[in-house]
Amino acid sequence: MPIKIPRTLPAFDALGRENVFVMTNGRAAHQDIRPLGVAIVNLMPTTVDTEIQLLRLLGNSPLQVDITLLNMGSHESKNAPPGHLRKFYAGSKNILHRKFDGLIITGAPVETLPFEEVDYWDELARVIDYSADNVFSTLHICWGAQAGLYRRYGIGKIPLAKKLFGIFPHGLSEQERHTPLFRGFDDEFLAPQSRHTESDRNAARACSALTIESETAETGIFIASARTYREIYVTGHLEYDPLTLDREYRRDLARGLPIEVPKNYYPKNDPGRSPVVRWRAHAHLFFSNWLNFVYQETPYDIGDL
Repeated sequence: MPIKIPRTLPAFDALGRENVFVMTNGRAAHQDIRPLGVAIVNLMPTTVDTEIQLLRLLGNSPLQVDITLLNMGSHESKNAPPGHLRKFYAGSKNILHRKFDGLIITGAPVETLPFEEVDYWDELARVIDYSADNVFSTLHICWGAQAGLYRRYGIGKIPLAKKLFGIFPHGLSEQERHTPLFRGFDDEFLAPQSRHTESDRNAARACSALTIESETAETGIFIASARTYREIYVTGHLEYDPLTLDREYRRDLARGLPIEVPKNYYPKNDPGRSPVVRWRAHAHLFFSNWLNFVYQETPYDIGDL
């Protein structure tokens, strides 16, 4: 079953070329089912690329998913195509009266700033607070995970000595390996990381509300959850497409920023060679498991949430 998005959204044609099942409002109206309502707070400067990455994964399930794209009205985006946000996005203030089965809060290139200095922090904090009672399961990604842990539990972030950048092996704690969210996962799996900071590991471990699902000495906490997956925090980027890290690497080189070749990404560590994707299967599995969990557990009448 497909995701339901506007026919004119750039992701519609891009995903269609990949044989990802998408549908228009008209076709969805003739299906006698209740689709899952999933909102996406897209904070990434690569607006359209991030839409495609997330919708590609959300579209790979047997469930119909009705997507609502959200932006921060208190922030003026300089990177989205002209008119794109106005045409396809809703401001957060316009949805706080609604309930959703799922919510995704993406990363953002503001991780070196204190949270309160981010120009849209107050607005995002209201969305995080709202999600506690009005969203069945909220998935926080990268800086979005740091923001959620800070807002809900006061867990701060710590600068890293150098950027954590590349493809890294991860595993799951023994008790979490066979839970619904990680059904089918291998004992070790790979995932992209791209960040300059990490959530305070000691503070997270000391927080009784949190379950640390996956962490390593090299990457720190990768996945944490709370309230039986009503809150999920993923510090990496399972959604990244094959060339996202390549674009970030070449962007930083062009800007003269200190950046190392992304680890475990290019064959023989050679940026002149095309990267080999080794995280795609687990990315699809993770998002499919999340949607299936939401479908199984969310109330049929979303008003009962």
